[in-house]
Amino acid sequence: MSRVSAASAHIDAAGSPIPGEPAFIAVGKLRHAHGVHGEILMEVWTDFPDRFQPGTILYFESGANELHLMKCRKHHRGLILTLEGYTSPEQVGQLRNQVLFVKSSDRPPLSAGEYYHHQLINLKVTADVGTSIGVVTEILETGASDVLVVRRSTGADVLIPIVDDFIRSIDLAKREITVHLIPGMLAEEA
Repeated sequence: MSRVSAASAHIDAAGSPIPGEPAFIAVGKLRHAHGVHGEILMEVWTDFPDRFQPGTILYFESGANELHLMKCRKHHRGLILTLEGYTSPEQVGQLRNQVLFVKSSDRPPLSAGEYYHHQLINLKVTADVGTSIGVVTEILETGASDVLVVRRSTGADVLIPIVDDFIRSIDLAKREITVHLIPGMLAEEA
């Protein structure tokens, strides 16, 4: 989960996140027991590994089961976790291959102008000249900059780098991204 501002999810009276916001966010996958004291190796999927502090509540099966983090330490292949109630390799081994989640309301806040990837999926994309382009279906992490994959109703997908030269505005309330396209970005112009 990379960052691309956004305030934390707003929760309505029923406890549900705002439309388009997931209730839980995947942060890692449990791999195998480590040592003889009930520790387990976790593959990290989050950009915020320091969120794993004693007392953190984690979930697996999208909130069906709650786990309390007792200890956490870095390991060259991820993090070693000690979970409340798991004291042997056999006990913690039962959690192998489980995906861990946190509540989206517990995610770290981002600076203004930054967004979580999941917030951009399914947003409508419009060119700054008013033309509808399509809908964001995916975000590619390329190393240099992330790239929006915009599915069009007809024609090939459009790839738009998430950089100031192309992204004019992101309005989560309107569920819309306004972009500036240059010649050749649309397949029919190539």
